[in-house]
Amino acid sequence: MNLFLVGTIIFVLVYLVLSWFVRTSSKAIAKGARKFILILSLVLAVLLAYAGRFLFSLPLVLIFLNALKIKGLSTFQIFQLWRLIQYLRSTGRFSYGSGAGTSTNTITVTESYKILGLKKGCTKNEVIKAATKLQKKIHPDMNREMNTERLSQLVNEAKDRILKEEFN
Repeated sequence: MNLFLVGTIIFVLVYLVLSWFVRTSSKAIAKGARKFILILSLVLAVLLAYAGRFLFSLPLVLIFLNALKIKGLSTFQIFQLWRLIQYLRSTGRFSYGSGAGTSTNTITVTESYKILGLKKGCTKNEVIKAATKLQKKIHPDMNREMNTERLSQLVNEAKDRILKEEFN
């Protein structure tokens, strides 16, 4: 019933737009198209001026998800992983290069919980299951196109830190 109603409304709207299009002169249509393009470009310019800092701070992560070759991660998980990498880079614990900037500082327990996506008070089995699930997605053997060795090491460090600090 609702599908029929929606289809009827869409049909009527398309009919009205096409009948207006047939009756209107080409000059009026061109003038309307120019106004629409001008208004759309002004709105886009204002949007980029106010929200540009936030929009450009997510460097192509959400725009080019197809270019990411990490298998099995959702958009939300990729966004969380990107935020974690940015945090670890700012503290000097992670570098995009191969080995450059990787320090021997161990991660804290709170960072370990963030990496695994867990909250304090979880069980030992949940920690192992979360680490295994994440390793299956980012392990270098699963993603040969990308350099994920350091991410895999971080997951292992996080699991070991939680198991050592919380369950011994």
